[in-house]
Amino acid sequence: MKHNEKIIILDFGSQYTQLIVRKVRELGVYAEVYPFSIDQKTFDALLVDTKGVILSGGPSSVYAEDAPIPSVNLFNLQVPLLGICYGLQLIAHKNGGIVDKAAKREFGRASITIEDSNDLFRGIGLNSEVWMSHGDHLTKIPEDFDIIAYSHNSPICAIRSTKKQIWGVQFHPETHHSIDGKAILGNFLFTICKCEGNWSMGSFVEHSVNEIKQKVGDNGVICALSGGVDSTVAAVLLHKAIGNKLHCIHIDTGLMRKDESATIVKLFKEHFDISIDLIDAKELFYSRLNGVSDPETKRKIIGKTFIDLFEVEAKKFEDARFLAQGTLYPDVIESVSVKGPSATIKSHHNVGGLPEKMNLKLIEPFRELFKDEVRNVGTLLGIPEWFVERHPFPGPGLAIRIPGEITTEKILILQEADAIYIEEIKKAGLYKEIWQAFAVLLPVKTVGVMGDERTYQYVCALRAVTSTDGMTADWYPMPYDVLSTISNRICNEVVGINRVVYDISSKPPSTIEWE
Repeated sequence: MKHNEKIIILDFGSQYTQLIVRKVRELGVYAEVYPFSIDQKTFDALLVDTKGVILSGGPSSVYAEDAPIPSVNLFNLQVPLLGICYGLQLIAHKNGGIVDKAAKREFGRASITIEDSNDLFRGIGLNSEVWMSHGDHLTKIPEDFDIIAYSHNSPICAIRSTKKQIWGVQFHPETHHSIDGKAILGNFLFTICKCEGNWSMGSFVEHSVNEIKQKVGDNGVICALSGGVDSTVAAVLLHKAIGNKLHCIHIDTGLMRKDESATIVKLFKEHFDISIDLIDAKELFYSRLNGVSDPETKRKIIGKTFIDLFEVEAKKFEDARFLAQGTLYPDVIESVSVKGPSATIKSHHNVGGLPEKMNLKLIEPFRELFKDEVRNVGTLLGIPEWFVERHPFPGPGLAIRIPGEITTEKILILQEADAIYIEEIKKAGLYKEIWQAFAVLLPVKTVGVMGDERTYQYVCALRAVTSTDGMTADWYPMPYDVLSTISNRICNEVVGINRVVYDISSKPPSTIEWE
């Protein structure tokens, strides 16, 4: 999608890079992430509509042999440049300054003293609390640069060259721990880069509808409708753009939550007035997944089976030339290691599972958006709040919530346990506080006792996290009385489970899903 103004962020492997994107977008300016290794031709093309460039932080030292050093010309741009942490050190290193290992590493909150509040620190007081995360620091600034802030441990905490239109800060303004961080980023965007701040979900919807109309023309679009928030909002957006040229297809993989497929079909026909075809493909998915234990292999099989089925169904619609999916920005980032030196975490069924050649062209209207942004789009499109606020459900479904081999018995057990879990957190009024909650059936059996009989049954793990976009997440402190009720119900009502445990891992180091 073309944007009238945008900010380009070059990623050097910081855990906070996605926070920079989010904060910039929240301020009303569109932002995108690209790897530090971007080539000059691509970078030059991006600069046409770009108002400024931000260099992210990163774990490396600029003076190390394997340090991520861009090959593009960053220091004679026609737009302002802001370096954050490693980005600041790169600016100094490449412009004649000196970066050394700090005698005392600085991680966590720190107080900075501001010496110049003309631009980047406009409206900020003399002192501000910020978030530091670095082991190196500047010991000499480059020529034509000034020091505009310092801290007790970093005498050179922020620098500026008005001549070169370059700014750099040692701290992370993108984190919520930096009290004035949003204001500092706002100063870069509006005072320095002269952005207008016209990015919004409303403008996104308008641009998307026009772009979809232009791209699709008189052709038809098949929408891969899982019934989750992403694909549902995508379907409603597509329907707004192309009307009955949209053909929604829901595949019952046999890996859905209890009664999910029937509920989805009823909802779309009665509430959205959008036609939907239900394909019962349980046996096909089960047969292809038979004996498969590796999580990546499961995801790939499920992704390929989805596409295979959609291509078959597409032949029933002579006008169909496109396949729509609800792929999100974090899906793309986690699936493909193109965002700087970040590692591939896992493939997503609607990214990593695609075959190299397809008979249908892809439409992914949310490929640039985060989950909460998609929810905002859904609200703007009139989708009921109770549906828009549904927890995320992965495309591979329960297949990645049953570590190891999948069987029909395991699926039925997990469906029952999961239904009880969701029902109880809704009863307790906790559903909206939690970003995602689900049950996992572990490939472990333990000894139990029910009545006077010994049992040897599966362990069920419960997972609940808080998050905004799924890139990071904290485990939810579920009240003990709610956990007790859930555990009692699952053990008493679900034949096949005799033990319930609660997952208290955050992301990182864990992922939200177990596979």
